[in-house]
Amino acid sequence: MYLGIDLGTSSLKVLLADEKGVIIDSARAEYPVYYPQNGWSEQNPEDWYGALIAVVRELGSRRDIKRVRALSFSGQMHGLVALGSNDKVIRPAILWNDGRSAEECKYLNETVGREKMLGWTGNLAFTGFTAPKVLWLKKREPENYKRIAKLMVPKDYLIYRISGAFASDVSDNSGTLYFDVRRKKWSAEMLGILGIKETRLPKSFESCAVVGTVGAGFAAATGINPKAKVVAGGGDQAVGALGTGTAGGGALSISLGTSAVVFASCDAFTPTDGGIHSFCHADGKYHLMACVLSGAGALDYWLNNILKTTDFSFDTKNAFTGDANGLYFLPYLAGERSPMNDPFARGAFYGINLSHTREDLTLAVVEGISLALRDCFEVIKGTGVSAPFARVIGGGAKSAEWLQLLSDCLNLELRTINTGEGGGLGAIILAAVADGAYPDIPCACKALISDDKAYLPDSARAAAYAEKYGVFKALYGALKTARGETANSAR
Repeated sequence: MYLGIDLGTSSLKVLLADEKGVIIDSARAEYPVYYPQNGWSEQNPEDWYGALIAVVRELGSRRDIKRVRALSFSGQMHGLVALGSNDKVIRPAILWNDGRSAEECKYLNETVGREKMLGWTGNLAFTGFTAPKVLWLKKREPENYKRIAKLMVPKDYLIYRISGAFASDVSDNSGTLYFDVRRKKWSAEMLGILGIKETRLPKSFESCAVVGTVGAGFAAATGINPKAKVVAGGGDQAVGALGTGTAGGGALSISLGTSAVVFASCDAFTPTDGGIHSFCHADGKYHLMACVLSGAGALDYWLNNILKTTDFSFDTKNAFTGDANGLYFLPYLAGERSPMNDPFARGAFYGINLSHTREDLTLAVVEGISLALRDCFEVIKGTGVSAPFARVIGGGAKSAEWLQLLSDCLNLELRTINTGEGGGLGAIILAAVADGAYPDIPCACKALISDDKAYLPDSARAAAYAEKYGVFKALYGALKTARGETANSAR
């Protein structure tokens, strides 16, 4: 058997698969997120480990988990986990969606400079990334900073607790901003700026590498096989992409989760101007990634907080006109990452008048998220990367109306797949390949993942959305200027 451990922001989910990687059971445990100040987001790493023990025990109550031969990980990215010399957590982990480091990002991108950041790491600083958090800690909590003996990202904490191996992988390390993505090694220049010695960082592996075996403590706590291989795993987006079969050059996937992501796998490192991310992929190669922070989360906000309903329905006849009665929605409810890198961006309705209905506003929200994804897709296409279709996963992929609208908006064929497990399945694939159940990742993806439904763009509706996209782009620049800032973006 194989375990796929998916360490998310709100919960940890573990999938159990048979000898071929086919999922046969699962268990989940939730834990809190703490918001000590506006824009801050933290968790206790001990909660992750406690949740992992609980769910593996639960699986063990139903299955013979001593048959587990290997386990791997899909982990929430960018978080700062700091351990002291006693291996205890120094402070709560600062998460990927924490926005406190805007000042540090400005310093890195403007004072250190864009050219150096792109040359040293392949990316610009975003508030979600780990390096700005380290600088924040250095300035605002100097005593905690001085105590750092080990610095890691979230899933590496679980690796360390399970196996004792101080190890990470190239896909997760890519999102720290102190990793040289092109050369797949820690960036000496960035470590100098942070004041962190490389000895305080984990050894970096490819995602499919075996980094150790299950330790006696974890085996005793869970009943799992103490000889089971521990496989490095990777960041949630890269491993989740494996769970959609997005591996090898020229493959594209879209995640319609709380945050929405456009993910393109590449055979070689692809430089960008910084509006999107160029990272190492869990398949041993590279990928481009663009993230809309308020993806399906913007729709959840609209439905739950404003309409006070969980019913996702809108006037589908309007969905095919490319125009929600002249109404526009900008989904920047928590700032925006891609492609403008603007933590101060804000959401807005534009064009509202007395004729607009509740259905018009709901449709505008869905269109706004879709147009933000097109903004990301256009930048990825601008690098020369292309794909004939994209596979779509996430909660939003359950809506056939939204998928058709998004296909029209992107002017791209979209496909759903036979599984919605994403990161957990990607982790299973890594564990199974590392154990020899499949010869390589593409073979495992082909065996376990197949297409379900296809959505083809309508030419007339695609033309209507192309026109609407032009207005959508102009609105962001106009509103940024209105709040007293230059309308330049990372593009």
